[in-house]
Amino acid sequence: MIRFGTLGVARITSRALINPCMDEPRANVVAIAARDRQRAERYAEFAHIPMVLDSYQDVIDHDGLDAIYVPLPITAHRQWTVAALEAGKHVLCEKSLAANEAEAVAMTAAATRAGRVLMDAYHYRYHPLFIRARQIYDSGVLGDIRHIDAVFSVPGNGIKADDIRMNYATGGGVTMDIGCYPISWVRHLTASEPTVLKATAEVGPPNVDVFLEADLGIPGHVSAHVVGDMRTGSKFKATITVTGSKGNLRIINPLAPQSGNRLTITIGQETTTETFDRRPSYAYQLDAFIAAVEDGAPLFTDGADAIKQMRVIDDCYRCAGLPLRGLGG
Repeated sequence: MIRFGTLGVARITSRALINPCMDEPRANVVAIAARDRQRAERYAEFAHIPMVLDSYQDVIDHDGLDAIYVPLPITAHRQWTVAALEAGKHVLCEKSLAANEAEAVAMTAAATRAGRVLMDAYHYRYHPLFIRARQIYDSGVLGDIRHIDAVFSVPGNGIKADDIRMNYATGGGVTMDIGCYPISWVRHLTASEPTVLKATAEVGPPNVDVFLEADLGIPGHVSAHVVGDMRTGSKFKATITVTGSKGNLRIINPLAPQSGNRLTITIGQETTTETFDRRPSYAYQLDAFIAAVEDGAPLFTDGADAIKQMRVIDDCYRCAGLPLRGLGG
């Protein structure tokens, strides 16, 4: 069994780790620490975590743990991920893995030195919906691929000014939070590394993008357009549309297929529709993490992939005239 310790009391923790572990006999969450011990105690009671420790370092150093989950603000990922790896723990780290490419390089090097698993938590990549989309993309049924549109938009209404997503110092910005998904969708669907041709952003708080769109060039004469949007008044949308010379592929909700999903293929006048199981993408992610730890199975979203992902994100910020995350200021 993999015994997890988790750092902090992030909103994502229940969906990404606690709930999947409840249905998985090969993994369990046994320890937690937070900056506010009382918050950690309340969450531990809610989530049935048996051990509350005084600090993040105490969790990392505990001999009874095998893996650490890092859902902290992005600018804290490098510090605590490297500390966990150097303590001999495997790490499941929330996306974006790092504040920038250089940090992802350092974190991946630490994992290599330690001989431990480092996983970037892009859970969607392990769900059957996206695996099927990859099969269709590679099958040739769409003909020559010409263009991909990938959009993730959520209403920004109600996001408070002190939210970490609205703070440059904590790695805030729509591209770090949700716009990273369309970039990842394009990279993994095409199995290629794009070039950022153009990027345009709208800024809320200083240096914090609340909207960013980018035009990407994909090897093989494929173009792509990615959008991340958390402006006030935006509507929820999570879609991928692939246009080929023979037909189109449209993926509805590649993000969290457990909340409903649909994949349609249109060739000429004929459209076929597929839907997939409602088992959470986070459960498939946990399966992959366990297989990597116990059997050495490869990951779609390991440290090497995170370096490539962060390189594209950095290039989007550069093209949009914004500073990279994690550089202060």
